[in-house]
Amino acid sequence: MGAGVLGVGKFSPEKVLTNFDLEKMVDTSDEWIRTRTGIEERRIADDDTDTSDMAYYASVNAMKDAGVQAEDLDLILVATVTPDYPFPSVACLIQEKLGAWNAAAMDLSAACAGCMYGMITAKQFIESDTYKNILVVGVEKLSKITNWEDRNTAVLFGDGAGAVVMGPVTDGRGVLSFELGSDGSGAKELFQDEPGIYMNGREVFKFAVRQMGESAVNVVEKAGLTKGDIDHLIPHQANIRIMEASRQRLELPEDRMVKTVQKYGNTSSSTIPIALAEAYEDGRINDDDIVVLVGFGGGLTWGAVTLKWGQ
Repeated sequence: MGAGVLGVGKFSPEKVLTNFDLEKMVDTSDEWIRTRTGIEERRIADDDTDTSDMAYYASVNAMKDAGVQAEDLDLILVATVTPDYPFPSVACLIQEKLGAWNAAAMDLSAACAGCMYGMITAKQFIESDTYKNILVVGVEKLSKITNWEDRNTAVLFGDGAGAVVMGPVTDGRGVLSFELGSDGSGAKELFQDEPGIYMNGREVFKFAVRQMGESAVNVVEKAGLTKGDIDHLIPHQANIRIMEASRQRLELPEDRMVKTVQKYGNTSSSTIPIALAEAYEDGRINDDDIVVLVGFGGGLTWGAVTLKWGQ
């Protein structure tokens, strides 16, 4: 038995913040944002909705899709850099909301690569026959740490949550290969400090273009596959130019890359599970499809996964 995805779910706040709205807040323009990032709008959670609330809603949707009850969960892993509190963890907060009393719970911090770290951690527990059903959530309320006066970063980020339930799948399906990595020497290029998020855009762009392409190619080769075997590429939805560089590195046609950056912006650890859930809900992903997930984030961190879809 391998470890694979049993169900997916997502949640996005109702409030939409468009590029035209941002024109009234900072010195920017819709054209400037679209041409450089591909973002047209993003979702912003209200004051009464915190990170754990969004994680809970996405989790409920993923569990429903998987046909898994709260008491069936053995472990809850939440990837986030914007928890409700320094402690307790978001994972513990949603354990209580779900009533998942049999589950251990903890948060992971790997920024935008967090969901990849969570999925691969889940894989180890499942394949070692330690746990059976593991909930992995990527969730961020970046609006609460964004400096809305900084034109370089305010246009990029949004809020949202994506979740997957992972468990045993038939041999040959599930996670076929993975790669995780980090480079702490790049920590100074992307970090949170007062009054918000600092990013050295030029250096992060160069790193992301190189590393996302390399990692995607590596996990395809590790799985014993070729570029032509890939049915869907789901990259971290940070910037359309970075995403396109990964697609071109894999020599894939445009319709094989899942793109949600235009609707949600960069929601950090939740971009990949949100895009995965959306593609599955739209009927684009079917049994035995080969799906490549690849992301990068502050740390600097990166991760990639090759999945064969189905149970």
